[in-house]
Parts: sequence; structure tokens; C-alpha cells
Amino acid sequence: MTTTTHRLSGDFWKFFIGQTISNFGSSFTAFALPLLIFRLTGSALNLAISSATAFLPYLLFGLVIGAWVDRVKRKRLMIVVDIINALAIASIALLAHLERLEIWWIYVVGFLTSTVSIAFHAAEFAAIPNLVPHTELVTANGRIQASYSAAQVAGPLLAGLLVATVPLSDLLLLDAASFLISAVALASIRRPFEATGRTHSTNIRQDIGAGLRYVLGHPVLRNISLMMALVNFVASTVGTQLVLFGQRRLGASESEVGYLFAAGSAGVVVLALLAGPLRKRFSFSTVALGALTVEGLLIMVFSQTTGLWLGVLLWALAQGLGILFNINTGSLRQAIVPNEMLGRVMSIAGVLAWSAIPLGTLLGGYAIERTGDVALVFLVIGALMAIIPTIFRLTALGRAEDYLPKPADAETDVARAGSVVEQL
Repeated sequence: MTTTTHRLSGDFWKFFIGQTISNFGSSFTAFALPLLIFRLTGSALNLAISSATAFLPYLLFGLVIGAWVDRVKRKRLMIVVDIINALAIASIALLAHLERLEIWWIYVVGFLTSTVSIAFHAAEFAAIPNLVPHTELVTANGRIQASYSAAQVAGPLLAGLLVATVPLSDLLLLDAASFLISAVALASIRRPFEATGRTHSTNIRQDIGAGLRYVLGHPVLRNISLMMALVNFVASTVGTQLVLFGQRRLGASESEVGYLFAAGSAGVVVLALLAGPLRKRFSFSTVALGALTVEGLLIMVFSQTTGLWLGVLLWALAQGLGILFNINTGSLRQAIVPNEMLGRVMSIAGVLAWSAIPLGTLLGGYAIERTGDVALVFLVIGALMAIIPTIFRLTALGRAEDYLPKPADAETDVARAGSVVEQL
């Protein structure tokens, strides 16, 4: 097998830089918002409600938005979404300064930004294959994920230092500014974010139906979505309650909670950079399912930890293993799915995989409130996380390579992308 190295384009690097800066800003919000909610309420259930409202739009609008993204100019859409996010996030800081901030408004902003971000991420996912050669998809995705996470390492650490000297809500203004920088970077890109000559002879309902049939009819894509729905149902509580776990179980201060966020992102950086080399040595099933299994085992150990620094290390490893699965499955979808369907397939996969998160986070928060034992809840979650991918090894995911398109079919979009997967 021969490998051809292509130089990534200048347009890709504009995209890369803009989204990295935006992600750096978003890491401030990811750090500050749970602390803000915990300050206002001190409740695990309120943290769970915040997470649930952020994922609820995927259930309500995910299918329609995904199909719609495939029918509009993706770059223009992403710029508009960046501006909406900037205004929405800034509103929380403004209300906090006016001492008028209520917990319900945080829920409203979470719902709004999550809704428009469905469109943004579907467009982003579909745009990348138009910015890089197909043989560079895994490399591009790995670099994007690594850069995102590198920004999230620095973000929580800096936010943890700043929170001692500036109001917590002011950190959100940095995120709002980063969205505007992202919009400018996107506007500077010359090439289109969709295939040329794209036409639509169907309506959105037909597009959704075609996308659903495509995902549900493909053994690998169907089982990925089902498995991730189960994993997300049980695992979403861990990330949602990280602030509570850090303060109650690990005895971390607000600044020290930032170490957990930064460590998780650091783990993602390292494993994201290793995703390509690991995939070249081992099968898709070994890397993806093995990573999820070990992640569950690490969460079990993490749940019983009382030392901050050991907890930081375990969290970093667990988060890094989780990204191995995401990078490999994301690249696989990009490689297999025709470009004109990528937006709706991305959203459909998201709806199927994330549909259980609102209920899972609410039940997890309720369990912590009822038992008063966050460590016990995390222990059970870790055990279930380890069991689920083990079971799915018996499905098509255990032999995913058997379902990859053959190079001989290169004339079709799917087979063209299949040649990429063979070089992962």
C-alpha cells in the first residue's frame, strides 16, 4: 500500500486557527458556567438540568437541522451561528454585572446556543472534506482535535488563575469575543464548504428519511449510534458532576477544579495525536472499543480516589481514551458518507447517540441527590461503561473492517472515501 502526503491548504489553516481560538474561549465557559450554577444553587440536580437543557435540542431539532444544513451555504451559516453565540454568552455576563442573573436564564442560553450549534457542528463536519484531500482526513481531524484540546488545557488553567481576581461571569466575555474571531476567520476562507453543483430535488422530509435509512441500514453506523446512546446515558453524569465531585470528593478549590478540566483536555491532546499511529497498528475495533472499555475501568478507579493529583491523572487518561473513539468513528463517517449527505448524517448520528443524555444526566443528578454519595454513583457508571463496548464486540463493530468500501469501487463517493480509511 502506498501513501501520498498532501500539503494542507491555507484555507484549512484559517479554519483551524479560527476554530482553535473559538474553542479556547469556549473552555472558559465550560469551566465557569458549572461553577456559576453551583454558586447559585449548590445543587447536583441543577447541574444536571443545565446539561439536559443543552442536549434537549438534539432530540427536538437535530434531524431537521441536519437535513437543512445540507441545503444551505455552510460557511454563511457558521458565521451567523458564531454571532448568535457571542451575543447569547455575553448576555449572561451582562445580567450578572447587573445582579439580575437567574438560573432559568442560564438554562435558556444553554438551550439556544446548543440549538444553533447543532447546525454549526453539522456544517463543520461536512466542510472539512472540502478543505483537505480525502487522504488527509484523519490527519486533519486529529490536528483539529489536538489543537482544540490544547486550547482547553490552557483555558481552564488560565481561568482558574483569573477567577481569583475577576468576577467569574467575566470569563464568559472572553468566550463571546472568541466567537467573533471565529466568524472573521471563516469569512476569510475562499473555497466553498460544500461540493460544487449540489442540487436538491427532494424536500427536507425526504432528506431526513434518506439519511435515517442510510444510518440505520449500515451495520457499523447503526451499532455505533446504538452503543453511544447507551454509553452516553450512563456516562453523561460524570462530566456534568465533575465540579461537584472535585469539590466534595477531592477537596478541590474553585481554582483547583480548573486542573481537572485542563488535565482532561491534556489527555485528549496526547491521545488525539496518537490516534493516527495507533490506527495504523491496530484495527478500528481494537482501538475504538478497547479505548471505551479501559475508560470505564479508569472511571471506576477515579470514583474511589480522594487525592486531587491522582484524580487529575486518572481524569486525563479517561478523557484521552474517550477521544480515540470519537476521532476514529468521526473519520470513518466522513470517509464513508457522500459529501452531500454529511450534514444530515452527522445530525442523525448525533440525535441517535445523544438522545439519552438529557434523561441520563437528570437520573444521575437525582441519584447523587438521593444517595448523597457521588463516589458510589461514579463507580456504577464506570462499571457500566466498561461492560457496554465489551458486549458490542459481538456485533458488526467487532469486525468493522469487513464493512469498509473496497478500493475497486473508487468511482462512487463512498468508495473514494474508503481508500482513506485503508490508510488510517
